[in-house]
Amino acid sequence: MSDVTHSAPPPFEAALVRASEELGFPSYYQSCVRPLLRNPEGRWPRCCGGGCEPCAQTLIQVALRTLELMGTPRKAPLPD
Repeated sequence: MSDVTHSAPPPFEAALVRASEELGFPSYYQSCVRPLLRNPEGRWPRCCGGGCEPCAQTLIQVALRTLELMGTPRKAPLPD
C-alpha cells in the first residue's frame, strides 16, 4: 500500500485541456493561459502585432473557451 495521496486536479484543468485541443493550442503553452483563468474579469493582454508566439489573442481565445466550458463565461468586456 502506498502512502502517496493523489489530489484532484483544479476544476479548470480538464476544461483547459479540452479548449486547447479544440483550438489546436499546444499543451506546452497552457501555463500562459492559467493567469487569465485566475483573474477572468481582470485586464487581459492585447495583441501587439509583433508576431509573438503565442499571440495574446490566441491566449484569450483559449481562456474564453475554457471559461465557457466551465460554465463561467467572462462578463467583463475585452480590451479593444
